[in-house]
This record gives sequence, C-alpha cells and structure tokens, in this order.
Amino acid sequence: MNLGRSIRINKCGVVILGLLFMCILYYLWSSNSANGATYAFSKNPNEINLRKLLIGSIQAAQHGGFEVVAVSKSRDLHEQSKGKTKEGANNPVTDADYRSNCVMKNGLLRIFPKLKVISEEDDRQEQCADVQLFDLDPTVLPEGVTVPDERVNIDEVDVWIDPLDATQEYTERLHEYVTTMVCVAVKGIPTIGIIHNPFTMKTVWAWRDKALPESLVNLKHDSDVKHPTIIVSRSHAGAVKEQSKQIFGENAQVITAGGAGFKVLQVIQNNATAYLHTTHIKKWDICAGDAILGAIGGKMSDLHNENIVYHRDTPALNPNGLLAAALSSTHEAYIKRIVESKRFVR
Repeated sequence: MNLGRSIRINKCGVVILGLLFMCILYYLWSSNSANGATYAFSKNPNEINLRKLLIGSIQAAQHGGFEVVAVSKSRDLHEQSKGKTKEGANNPVTDADYRSNCVMKNGLLRIFPKLKVISEEDDRQEQCADVQLFDLDPTVLPEGVTVPDERVNIDEVDVWIDPLDATQEYTERLHEYVTTMVCVAVKGIPTIGIIHNPFTMKTVWAWRDKALPESLVNLKHDSDVKHPTIIVSRSHAGAVKEQSKQIFGENAQVITAGGAGFKVLQVIQNNATAYLHTTHIKKWDICAGDAILGAIGGKMSDLHNENIVYHRDTPALNPNGLLAAALSSTHEAYIKRIVESKRFVR
C-alpha cells in the first residue's frame, strides 16, 4: 500500500453532508419555534413573540384549570382565609389556587424566562413539586384564524394571571362561576386576554386589533340602553341593586354572580348589558376581561371614566370600581349617568 498517496475528497459526499447539516439546523430551529422552550435561536433575546405568548397564555389558563378540577375532586380543599374583603366577605384561598398558580406562572416562565408575571398567589414550593408544566402547542389556536407574528420589547410586557377567580364560589361548589385568567399588557394596555372555565372547558380569548376567534367575530350586541341588565358581585349585591335603580331607572334589572371573569363573560355573551363594580378590585381579576372587551369594540373603565393601567409599576389595586360593556356606546351612555350621579366619587 502506498501511504504517501494523497487522500482524494469526494466533493459529492461533502455536498451531501453539508445539506444534511443544514437540514439538522433547520429542524432544530423550527422545533424551537414551535415549542418556544428557549431563546437559543432568537435574533434578539430582549424581544418576545406575542403570537407565542398568546399560545402559551391559553395553555397556562387551561393547564391551571386542570389543577383546579383535580383539587375539586378531593375531600379537603385545604381552605384558608386571607382575611375579609372590604364588603366583609371571607376571602379564602385553597390548594387549587396555589397549584394552579404553580402551573400557570412557572409554565410561562419556563418558556419565557425574562417575562414579568404578576400573580394573585405567591408560589408555594411544596405545592409545586408534582405539577405538570407544558410546552407550546400551536394547535390550541383554532384552524382558520389568522394570528400574526409580532415581536415587542419584553420589558414592555407585563402578564397578569389569576389562577382561580371566584374562590369563594369554588369552595361552595358553584363551579359555573370559576375561571382561570391570563392577561398580556403591553405598555400598560390590556392587549391579550384569556378567560377559561375549567369545568366546562370553554376558553374565550382575544388579541386587541390583531386576532379574534370566530365565536367572538360573529357576536352581535344590542345597542338599546333603555332597559339595562346590570350584573354585580354577590358579595355586595344589596347596595348596588338600590344604586342601580337610582342611576339607571326603575327599568334596570340587577343580577348577581361570582367571579369577575364570569361577569365579563355574561356581558360578552349578551346575558347582561353591563358589569358594575362599585368598590376596589385587583387588576388580575379584570385585566383579561378588559383586553377581550377592548378587542370586540367594548370598553372597561373605572367609575371616574379613566382607563385602568396594567403596568408593573402601578398598584395591583384598582380603587375606583369599574363599569364594563360590550359596546363602547353603551359604556359611554352608562358612565355618563354614573359620573353625573356623583355616587362613587372618592
């Protein structure tokens, strides 16, 4: 054998190997784009893709809901009290609140590590040990809905989550009122909203000015404001019923319900003309509903007719109540009556 003979390189083989290498890189890049687990292939790690965040937020609400349902099947919810609300009602917390929070908050942070997430409940690591997190699954978006790829600076994004809205009703087994919610605020403006009922498995979502599911596109709302149906909280229904009659007239019908998310859904689904809350309320309770209403042409404001700002540097408490309607014209007509009545001036 002549060891001095030069080695000849097969150019065709080199080309094939190069193509295989490029295919592997493309597969890794596309796989990363699909599940969003890291930013390894992101051009700018300080940007976040809002389409991916929408997908992750829907999944967070749904997977949090799995924990809520699972705990509801146990004999003991391990209910505790966080004290009394301003109306004097008990403000409970359960294992379901904590476990849902673990899934929702930790799941989003695992996919988007730099994301600012503001939650009603603090993580309790003993509750997080065995919860199942999630990877991005684009199939949660319905077929036929166009959802754009849009990137924004991640420092402009704040995510507000409510891992279990209507905990009091949850402890009473009034599951129709229970929701899990996620809201994406961009520069303090509620932009993406998700409200999920874990017991019916129905999810309502919207991205303001960008994307709506068909169920919201086809909704029609009555512009008649002369016969209002006002939905209010169960915890202070008595006072608001009387006030509503005085503000909106004797034709006003007042219905009560638990959970801010549920009440917004009743407005969206034409079961109520407006949602009225006359005392303070936390922003994780209302941000998702605010985003969805804004996306369908409705409006939510405080009772001074000021927009509610959902920025990380603002207080989590909205002290001035709220009015929400599925049509901005309805909101305008009703808020005018409220402002003129001066009943809720602080």
